Amino acid sequence: MLRPEVLDYYKRGGEHHRLTAGAGRLEFLRTWDALTRLLPAAPAHVLDVGGATGVYAVPLAAAGYEVQVVDPVPDHVAHAATLPGVTAVLGDARSLPAAADTADAVLLFGPLYHLLSRSDRVTAWREAARVVRPGGVVVGATISRFASLFDGFANDRFGDAAFRPLVEGALSDGMHRPSSPERGWFTSAYFHHPDEPAAEAAEAGLVVRQRLSVESPLWMIGPRLDELLASAERTALLLEMLREIESEPTLLGASSHQLTVAVRAAASA
Repeated sequence: MLRPEVLDYYKRGGEHHRLTAGAGRLEFLRTWDALTRLLPAAPAHVLDVGGATGVYAVPLAAAGYEVQVVDPVPDHVAHAATLPGVTAVLGDARSLPAAADTADAVLLFGPLYHLLSRSDRVTAWREAARVVRPGGVVVGATISRFASLFDGFANDRFGDAAFRPLVEGALSDGMHRPSSPERGWFTSAYFHHPDEPAAEAAEAGLVVRQRLSVESPLWMIGPRLDELLASAERTALLLEMLREIESEPTLLGASSHQLTVAVRAAASA
């Protein structure tokens, strides 16, 4: 189901701690903040596709949602299945192990950047549309086409001669193709232009409602971000202010991640 290098990346621990500090913590806080406003009220059935070890499934279950993780990595599924209030099954976003019209919401937090062909990504959106109930919401996360370029300067990666070709490739066609896993860079992925996810979702038959920047350009401020997030008061202010600009289209490409929010059209009367 997964390309070998992608599976190896996650078997090595992949992003196990990525969402616990700095830009990763901001990504988690902003994504969770968005989910609290986008999802139907609990109890509702949420299919967390590509949910890995349950980073979002845990707080969703704690909030009263019925959550099922679908993931292609066996170790992820085994771990997620041990979480309170969470079920987990092995599966592929392109052929979900779920019946039609059974989920109130579907999260695609991972599949859309590990499916390198557009047809596969549209299929994943179409599968989400199949399993979600009429009127249900589908939220897809994507990585910005320009993320590796900004990351290269924010984290001083251009000193490695192999990094610039990686960036140039992503800028050219969206394909992030790391040559050496031992460098610790993110694995093979597709980096979307900000306009692409909505077009893919629409082709799958969904109605796009919103495009949200997740971190905004603040993900690039380095250690200063950890200082901000160490204060509950400043974190609350940060989240409040970012809500005000999350739908600003001119900021989408400067955010490391983007959320595309779509719904399945309600059945005609």
